[in-house]
Amino acid sequence: MCGIAGVVNFNGAEDKTDLLRQMIATLQHRGPDASGVYDVGPVGLAHTRLSIIDLEGGDQPIHNEDKSVWLVFNGEIFNYPELRQELLAKGHRFYTKSDTEVIVHLYEEKGIDLFHDLNGQFALALWDEKRGKLILGRDRLGIRPLYYYCKENRLVFGSEIKSIFADRSIVRNLDSETLGDIFTGWTPLGEKTPFADISQLPPGCWGSFSADGLKVIVTGVYLIIIWQMIVDRWMIGVMKLPRF
Repeated sequence: MCGIAGVVNFNGAEDKTDLLRQMIATLQHRGPDASGVYDVGPVGLAHTRLSIIDLEGGDQPIHNEDKSVWLVFNGEIFNYPELRQELLAKGHRFYTKSDTEVIVHLYEEKGIDLFHDLNGQFALALWDEKRGKLILGRDRLGIRPLYYYCKENRLVFGSEIKSIFADRSIVRNLDSETLGDIFTGWTPLGEKTPFADISQLPPGCWGSFSADGLKVIVTGVYLIIIWQMIVDRWMIGVMKLPRF
């Protein structure tokens, strides 16, 4: 288990390094072995690591050959050995033995379609310097969490909500409707969280954030999950179970 966090601000210059360190400090329990920060231009990425694969060389953020793609990643890619061999055969050069770096080179090769090839549990944030956009992604079952706050062309994200609240400019307001969903069905419906204006990236989905704004792509896997949740809510109504 690791922790990721970040800030992307297209409104102008922002000194993000101190904030990134505060954000990742709230996640240190997720990864006590190492931490790292990347803060250049509009983007800031932070990572705290629990070392499992490539103990010596796998610290994050991870980059590609020309440092135009940067990644922070929480999780594990089960089929990374096979993907690594395919990418080596195509001429990609690796500087670590980690599963994380496979994602960077797979993005170079396939762009956003990389998610079709990943077999694992993960939450990730990838910065594409040349295209000026951040990619967020989450595994199909939502095993690894990823939360975000987006307002006025500024995005703040993290593995846990408290990392987002390290940014003191973000107001903490409860969402009573979502709290009702949680007390009734043990989980929020859709992208909502117990806090107003804080969202979760849905399982099996990905998002793209650029100067044009945030776009979340909802996949068929997530639609199936939502449909089951709607049926469950309907059954609660039919059986006239109390809603707290």
